[in-house]
This record gives sequence, structure tokens and C-alpha cells, in this order.
Amino acid sequence: MTAIDIASIRRAAERLSGRILRTPLLSSAMLDELAGCRVFVKAEPLQKTGSFKIRGALNKILATPEDKRNNGFVAFSSGNHGQAVAAGAKMVGAPAVIVMPKDAPAIKIDSCRWWGAEVVLFDRVTEDREAIGRRIEGERGMTLVPPFDDPDVMSGQGTMGIEIVEQLKEAGVEPDALLVNCSGGGLASGVTTAVKQASPSTQCYTVEPAGFDKMARSLAAGAPQRNERLTGSIMDALMAQMPGKLTLATLRENGVKGLSASDDEALEAMAAAFRTLKIVVEPGGAAALGALLARKVDLTGKTVVVVCSGGNVDPAMFARAIERRPEASARAA
Repeated sequence: MTAIDIASIRRAAERLSGRILRTPLLSSAMLDELAGCRVFVKAEPLQKTGSFKIRGALNKILATPEDKRNNGFVAFSSGNHGQAVAAGAKMVGAPAVIVMPKDAPAIKIDSCRWWGAEVVLFDRVTEDREAIGRRIEGERGMTLVPPFDDPDVMSGQGTMGIEIVEQLKEAGVEPDALLVNCSGGGLASGVTTAVKQASPSTQCYTVEPAGFDKMARSLAAGAPQRNERLTGSIMDALMAQMPGKLTLATLRENGVKGLSASDDEALEAMAAAFRTLKIVVEPGGAAALGALLARKVDLTGKTVVVVCSGGNVDPAMFARAIERRPEASARAA
């Protein structure tokens, strides 16, 4: 038995109803031509806080007994999860502390503070973010909101999968494949659980930064694998060092396979998403689309769902992506 199922995801959807957005599932003939298949993009940059993370964070917060909520919430995050916990805590009138790396994008640090959270910065090379978060949890009596390896968080992320299934049904299509960005695996495990329940034949893939593909290696090995390096990719949202135990078990149960994308491929995908869909995607949010456009797996002529998971990107990084020549995206295809 895995930590979550379609029933827990449906309970999360009921809990979150009216509190989050049903983000669109976008398509473009131009993007189809680039990818060589029919592509549907789940546009989570348009979600509250600019990423999918509000789904899991808010579900965890709402599932916390009210007397414990009053003490507040703590999270460790490179940014998107932190923003989601900060926003979710504000929604229920509770304080929040977010432990973030010093090199996190300024837009993410500023956003956490805008939501009213206290931000504690750390050095990701010399300090342990989880140890800092656990210390704050103990000292202040707060509730820790894990970034991925938690049933409430995973089920909350899975609500995106329910939306994808509904939107594909509305479009009258069946998905052959699903590509979803992966850090610790909370999003991928939740979404694949929902999609596979409705469409068992759909092949699901996680996508990670090249050289940091611990989930792909873990899925292949059948046991958790570690990323030795902590930095070295522009995809800051996908830099968890280890997969979650619960998330890995869930992904293995669903027969998920692992892919990776390079920084250049993520930048190409950001440019393609802007040109064809008119959406802003951050590097980590564009990994799955990057892998598809780079033909990391042969999906020619298939119907493919790609999750673009976030859009919290610094202006300079976004400019770096969209200033690439259009021909570069065509060559990537």
C-alpha cells in the first residue's frame, strides 16, 4: 500500500475547493509541431503563489487541527514551497517561518516576506535546512510542513491530476504519456496516482535536472539514490538531494520512468512556452517540456500531457531564456 490513493486526493480536492485555482490545460499547434506530438500543458505558473505548491501546502495546513494551527507553521524550501506555506498560513491567520537558501532567487525570498512570513536564510553547502526547520519547530511549537514526503502534501499535489483528467475528458482525448517535473517527488507521485487511476495505460515520466537525476536512478535501482552535488543547475526548484521514501514507493507502484533535461533544454522550453502559449515558466518548471522538446523519449504522434509547475523566475533569468533565437527552439525539436 502506498501513502496516498485517489480517495485521499479527492478529500484534498474537497478541502481546497474555492481556495485554489483550476489552472488551464493549454495547447498550441505551433508547440505540437515543435514537439512532434499533440501536447497539453498544465499551466501551474498561473496558480496562486505562482506554482503548484499551494495545493499540497494548504491541504496540509487545513488538515492540521485548529488548536495546533494557532502556533504557526515552519517549512524549509528553495522558494516555491516556502511561498505556498507562507500564503497558506496567512489564509488561516497563522504565523509562518520559512527556512531558505541564501542563493534562492530574490523573487522567491521577497514573495515569502510579502505573505508575512519570517525568512531564515542558510548556506545550502555548509548547513542542514531540515535540522534548522526541526529546531524552529521544537522551539516555537510550530507544525512542520514537509516539502514532499507527506501524505497530506502529496494528496494536495494530486488534485492537479484530477483536474488534468477532467480537462482531457472535456477535450475528448486520452493521454498516452505524462511528463512531470520532479524534485523530491511530491508533485509527481500525486499527479501520477490520479492520472493512472483514470487512465492505467498512460506512461508517466519524472523529469529532473541533468546530473541531479536521483529519482530516475532510484526508480531504476529500486532503492533511494543521492545527488552528491547540492548546486550546479539553474533549475533551483528541483534540487532535492534525496527522493522521499513515500514518493519513491508511490512512483514505483505506478510504473513511472525517469528522464532528465539540461539547463539549455530548460531555457529552450521557457522560450517555447512564452512564444507558443504566452506563459512565463521558471527553469525548474520547464524541465518536463524541455525533455519533451529534446525528444528524450520517442513520443512521436502521441498525446502527451506536460506539467509546467511554476513561474517564479527572476527577470534576468527569464530574459536569458526568451532572448534566445527562435531557431534554437526549432533545432531542439
